[in-house]
Amino acid sequence: MSLTAVLDRIDAQMPDATARLLEFLRIPSISTDPAYAEACQDAADWLVADLQSIGIAAEKRATPKHPMVVGHAGQDAPDGAPHLLFYGHYDVQPVDPLELWARDPFDPAVEQTPKGEVIRGRGTSDDKGQLMTFVEACRAWREVHGALPCRITFFFEGEEESGSPSLIPFMQENAEELRADIALICDTGLFQSKTSAIVTMLRGMVSEEVTITGPDKDLHSGFFGGIAANPIRVLSKVLAGLHDDTGRVTLPGFYDGIPELSPELRAQWEGLGFDHAQFLGDVGLSQPAGEDGRMPLEMIWSRPTAEVNGIWGGYTGDGFKTVLPSQASAKISFRLVEGQDPDAIRDAFRAHVNAALPVDCSAAFTAHGGSRAGIMDISDPAFEAARAALSEEWPGDAAYVGCGGSIPIAGHFGEILGMTAMLIGFGKDDDAIHSPNEKYDMESFHKGTRSWARILDALSGAKE
Repeated sequence: MSLTAVLDRIDAQMPDATARLLEFLRIPSISTDPAYAEACQDAADWLVADLQSIGIAAEKRATPKHPMVVGHAGQDAPDGAPHLLFYGHYDVQPVDPLELWARDPFDPAVEQTPKGEVIRGRGTSDDKGQLMTFVEACRAWREVHGALPCRITFFFEGEEESGSPSLIPFMQENAEELRADIALICDTGLFQSKTSAIVTMLRGMVSEEVTITGPDKDLHSGFFGGIAANPIRVLSKVLAGLHDDTGRVTLPGFYDGIPELSPELRAQWEGLGFDHAQFLGDVGLSQPAGEDGRMPLEMIWSRPTAEVNGIWGGYTGDGFKTVLPSQASAKISFRLVEGQDPDAIRDAFRAHVNAALPVDCSAAFTAHGGSRAGIMDISDPAFEAARAALSEEWPGDAAYVGCGGSIPIAGHFGEILGMTAMLIGFGKDDDAIHSPNEKYDMESFHKGTRSWARILDALSGAKE
């Protein structure tokens, strides 16, 4: 099958593709707000109709909350062609504060900016625009060749922005139908807004809340100061003791089993030219504060962290109140990498707290979830094929990169369906996802669609 003809079709049909995306974006599919439940149904219906219009057997599947959309195509693909699953989400974040938007967030439009044309509106980058790059690539394949180059399952959810409560049960109940050779996820971005990238590592997470209790009531600091245990002082010492002077986390066993970067991956990251001074300067900082001896990209992609996300206790209102508080609390999160067990990290933290408690203080803990890091097996030839395809479309070589955050769906594909996930996206750093005035560059939409066509060609073994 000719790739060139597909790429030419994408170029010629970009005005129509943009019109379709704008229509999709007008549906206010805010999943977290019950007032928009009908709109979520409408968005799922829109996707079903659009997929069906290009010959994909698609249907809406009910869940306890918002529906899934599942579609199948390419059952007549050539022998030996892979079976791909493409995942995306049609729900979007709330738009508050509305007054900060320059236009109605659900009246999207193409705008000219100093950096080029963008599509402005809620969901443009996260995730409707990204989702539609793949759909439009498939549309071009069908229109040019009458068939897709391989078997594809489409899997779209409507609860990603509200915690995905229906996702795991649905995947478990429909595992045989959803299982494929590899999962494709388009919910990431270009590295520093210019270099195409495949995310190959995602950090996991452990979140804990701790409350230290000392006296049975708040105490007058003049009467009890100096003689009574102060939970804030105890908690402060506990939290300060989580790191040593080199920035390393002090919990016993915290770094056990963590692999070092391979020389090849280290060289690739060094070649990305990451400007940590600008990265930090954009938020009013200047110096990396992580582990000594680690390059900045390691700190945010492949090294674990311990961070205090909130701390409170005593009187915090206007004026002053001289009390020793009865309690002090904090929220702490640990970002995990390959080799770390969330349960072991949680146990180590709780042991660290309990070991530091004076005789008259106690600690209570509340767990707020935990997940392992996600590591993609780039020895699978599909990864190198996709990287080469991206490198043909974008300036410079595509890179294997990490992600400091967590994308749970990638782990679910591995745990539930036994599939590795390939995360490829075309968002840019200034897309303002989850914020007012969200946008998606027309370049990202156009070249993203062309990129998926190239990847389908490469993964299916199709030739010019």
